[in-house]
Amino acid sequence: MRRSHIAIIGAPMDLGAGRRGVDMGPSALRVASLNEKVASLGYHVEDLGNIHVVQAESVAHGTSTARYLKEIAATCTALAEMVQGAVEAGKFPIVLGGDHSAAVGTVSGLSNYYRRQGRKIGLVWIDAHADMNTPETSPSGNVHGMPLACCIGMGPKELTHIFDYAPKVEPGNVAVIGLRSVDAEERRNVQRAGVHAYTMRDIDERGLRAVVQEALEVANDGTEGFHLSFDMDAVEPHEAPGVGTPVKGGMTYRESHLAMENICDYDRVLGLEVVEVNPVIDEANRTAVLAVELVMSALGKRIL
Repeated sequence: MRRSHIAIIGAPMDLGAGRRGVDMGPSALRVASLNEKVASLGYHVEDLGNIHVVQAESVAHGTSTARYLKEIAATCTALAEMVQGAVEAGKFPIVLGGDHSAAVGTVSGLSNYYRRQGRKIGLVWIDAHADMNTPETSPSGNVHGMPLACCIGMGPKELTHIFDYAPKVEPGNVAVIGLRSVDAEERRNVQRAGVHAYTMRDIDERGLRAVVQEALEVANDGTEGFHLSFDMDAVEPHEAPGVGTPVKGGMTYRESHLAMENICDYDRVLGLEVVEVNPVIDEANRTAVLAVELVMSALGKRIL
């Protein structure tokens, strides 16, 4: 890793999800000893706490095509400012979700920091879902199905134009790994946008290492480095049961670790987030424990 100081930021948001409970994800990861384990690798760890998120019960959900959009945009803007501030202070941000809509804030903060220096970032998005719906294509109106679209400039302006510019990442520098559940209209968004999408079939046929290596080349082509966004539903559900939208046929335990180890070897990660850990439906915090293990692999833990 480039930095010895790590800033932990909690984003306890479940406004973007259809199933409640992911707002407890940051606590679950901390209970699984994330801070202590990262520190054991030799990093200086500073926990900046959680950003404020309103409770869903306290506000109206607004438009049915992008539920809680106003509140999610406010949260993502606050998160973007916190992430940018951490990077300005020379710290490596690790964001703990919450639902995946928080990624708009994380990516915006990183992107704006490097944009002001005349540089751009790439994005590696590991997820069972493409997260490239827009309000016009979403079958549910849940914003956690839209964050990647927003990061590349597609979607509601409240999210695409945090810091008053879009896109935050050029589509050609985006690699999505682990796809196996894509909505019908969303499929067209993926195909037209210009992102590099790698499905579970690609992993089955080519092997995970080859897919990850190609994805890293995509994310690092002409960029300062890349942000890593890891949705725990990318992993096979029997290994990660505590997620809101599980899909059979995901990455195995070892494939998940191999992806993190390969990413660490590349040594170009600018920020990291782990999202969609839902303790309400987990089994003895297993999913959070696995998430911490994967963060450790991404930060340099090795078998020998």
